[in-house]
Amino acid sequence: MTASSAPMNQEQLGKWVREQFQNANKHLAENGVLFDSVVTEESRYLAPYFAIWKIKSMEDKYFWVISGDLPIDFMPFENETSAKEAIRHFSLVWQMRAENIKKAENSDDTEKEYADYLVTRAEGLYRIYNQQDLWQS
Repeated sequence: MTASSAPMNQEQLGKWVREQFQNANKHLAENGVLFDSVVTEESRYLAPYFAIWKIKSMEDKYFWVISGDLPIDFMPFENETSAKEAIRHFSLVWQMRAENIKKAENSDDTEKEYADYLVTRAEGLYRIYNQQDLWQS
């Protein structure tokens, strides 16, 4: 994952978190899921790399939504019950998606570049998943 190595101040961090939250909600809305609330105590972020939100929809369903310096994606909460496990899930799904793109006979250069992007982001997420000190309660 690429990002500036300079630490963010509180104002920059707050702006980044708000932008990621807005990106997550926009992505859900584009996919027919309307936002009701966020479960902040179960949501996590590692700025400026990613944020993972547990979001409740207007239909009382919960979703994990990931945004940041990676593809915005979402899944039903039932797939994984913690932010850490959701990150692993996204990582594995993106690796499979990238593999399918690379194997497709009609993939063009843009799709192959996207597959490479998915792989690098998936690998970065998996490293974060395995970094136990980040997941201390």
